[in-house]
Amino acid sequence: MKKKEAAIEIVKKFIQTDPVKAAQALEALPARDAAQLLKDLPPSVAAQVLENLAPQEAAGILESFTPQEAAEILHRAGKFHAADIFRRLNPDFSKAAIALLDAEFSKDMAEILAYPRGSAGRMMHTDFLAFRGDAKVRDVILKLRQMARKQLPAASYCYVVDNTGALLGVLNMRDLLLASPEAPVAEIMIKDVFKVSPFTDREELVAMAARKHYLAVPVTEENGHLIGIVNTKNIIASTEEEATEDLQILFGASAEERAFSSAWFKITRRLPWLTVNLATAFLAGSVVALFEDFIARIAVLAVFLPIIAGQGGNAGTQTLAVVIRGMLMREIAPHNAWQLVRTEVFVGFVNGMATGMITAAAAWLWKGNGWLGLVVGLAMVVNMVAAGLSGALIPVLMKRMGYDPAHSSGIFLTTVTDVVGFFAFLSTAWLLQGKLL
Repeated sequence: MKKKEAAIEIVKKFIQTDPVKAAQALEALPARDAAQLLKDLPPSVAAQVLENLAPQEAAGILESFTPQEAAEILHRAGKFHAADIFRRLNPDFSKAAIALLDAEFSKDMAEILAYPRGSAGRMMHTDFLAFRGDAKVRDVILKLRQMARKQLPAASYCYVVDNTGALLGVLNMRDLLLASPEAPVAEIMIKDVFKVSPFTDREELVAMAARKHYLAVPVTEENGHLIGIVNTKNIIASTEEEATEDLQILFGASAEERAFSSAWFKITRRLPWLTVNLATAFLAGSVVALFEDFIARIAVLAVFLPIIAGQGGNAGTQTLAVVIRGMLMREIAPHNAWQLVRTEVFVGFVNGMATGMITAAAAWLWKGNGWLGLVVGLAMVVNMVAAGLSGALIPVLMKRMGYDPAHSSGIFLTTVTDVVGFFAFLSTAWLLQGKLL
């Protein structure tokens, strides 16, 4: 018994010292073992780990608890992360656990869950300073001083609201300090306030953060009622998270997968897309199979197949990365999407000409056959143009059809470049076979 208590104490210290590494270590364990470990810890310590686990992993672990135990831990975790976990719990378990939370926390959770993922409503916090328009300057300053004495977090801005809670303006700290102590804050507030709806999506918030340099942005309902604040640092953190998720999604991995996620979690998330990739690889292989006998007669053609396909894949991935970033930063809109596609096709053509001439010269010098160089060079140009076109068009079309533009675009892109590259090269060689034999 003493050994177990000593082991638990060591685990507690590890978690309190470095909760991020502790969470990573926990993700490497089977869900049942991880749950057992957390059950032996105080709820406050378990909540520290939970806040650093991926929501999907945390949900899998919590479902090994009773609803009462899960509620005790979730109540001590950050409510926004707790909301992400609730979205992934079994519906019956989630309903049982949320009923055991206190009324205020349960209400906050319900409000957060009502907003779409990645929206301002999901990122906002409700701890903000707001004063009525008739509040005196001295009262506001006194409140700020009291907060400083209690070592409470400093407010980025103070807001002014009417009797119904509707946003009227924002207070500039300099104006507040220079104003007469008896002046009402309505006289010195800035009336033209930039605000967002709780349904504003992450992309628009990112664009806003790039244009303006506010520390925080107020979130208001349709009637103007101030309901929360989104800090710019939260927008940046959310953008970084989305960027890493998009990178994983782009290559067919799950957005929720982490380095130390369980092996089974990794398998179930990756295998479906690997199956899709296998099907597309067979498609590219079928193009080569059409020319199997021809390749057997001119074996040197096989040497250039991976060169042409690889160059097209790399060029297409470059385009894809630029386009997805442009979408994230809201640089690409329906009115300029086709201009982007045309530009990328032109870039593909110019790069194809340059790399095609280099490859053609290498083939000519190596085999002493100028016609082989011509075939290789033409195929390179065609495939680079296809790479530019598909790299720009695939994410644009996916976005237009309502799908995540990053979602495994890379798999579809490499299929296009492989199929087009192989067919362009082998069909041109077949037409000029008399010059190559």
